Amino acid sequence: MARKEKTKSNLLAKCRGWIQAGATLLTNIHLPNFLKGEIYKGKGKTVCVPGLNCYSCPAASGACPIGSFQAIVGSSKFKFSYYITGFLILLGVLFGRFICGFLCPFGWFQELLHKIPTKKFSTKKLKPLTYVKYFVLLFFVVLLPILVVNDVGMGDPFFCKYLCPQGVLEGAIPLSAVNAGIRSALGVLFSWKLTILLIVIALSVLFYRPFCKWICPLGALYALLNKVSLFQMKVDKNKCISCGKCAYACKMDVDVTKAPNHTECIRCGMCVKACPTNAISYRYGFGDGKQNCKLNKEMENKKDEKTN
Repeated sequence: MARKEKTKSNLLAKCRGWIQAGATLLTNIHLPNFLKGEIYKGKGKTVCVPGLNCYSCPAASGACPIGSFQAIVGSSKFKFSYYITGFLILLGVLFGRFICGFLCPFGWFQELLHKIPTKKFSTKKLKPLTYVKYFVLLFFVVLLPILVVNDVGMGDPFFCKYLCPQGVLEGAIPLSAVNAGIRSALGVLFSWKLTILLIVIALSVLFYRPFCKWICPLGALYALLNKVSLFQMKVDKNKCISCGKCAYACKMDVDVTKAPNHTECIRCGMCVKACPTNAISYRYGFGDGKQNCKLNKEMENKKDEKTN
């Protein structure tokens, strides 16, 4: 049983790139719209996708959860968005930051940029910056759209409008490329957000997932639920030899043996692949991930005794 679990965990970790590509394609399935310069407005747009993906992307099959939340919060007839909030909490409880590691298009985009051959830098000494994303979630996503409103009581989607680089990457650039009317309407705001996108691109080449680590409010929300999510990391203390290879392999600066369900862990599986004794695996269920495997060890010993 334990051996099968390890095999599944290694397979999932090895296939992560393909899963990311598939998730990005499903999230942006209406590819012909890129040539038309139009946004898909079908029934699918009433449903939120799990990762950060702009509503304005011509190919987007669903709505961005952060954008949808801000649209409700900033409306003149503000009502608490039970659907969107409940949807995000449900995803967070079911998967935690597994969504960041496997299902987010912008996360995958940053990883592809990081593969560009050049000198790489560690973010271990920049850990305080990981708290910035909680500030962005609280102020730019929630408070500012509620508190800063116009004459008719409507607030701007501050994060989507002023900070999110995904909107420029997926929305403004492809739409303006084939639509002269949109090109003529581009102004200072587009230049500002394009600058943010270019900075994120440059940082992504040098650092691993800088936007996910430091800025993303969706990642912040899932991080808050990481420790209680059903999808977790499991460390078999009986097999762990404290070699430190898992901590060295982790690009999110997490030591899985000390904190299996750390808020920064995106379940990428790099630690799973790096472990020489198969002590680390994925698990689905409640708990802290630190498994006392005495029962499993006894069962294995009995099995060996019977075999001998």
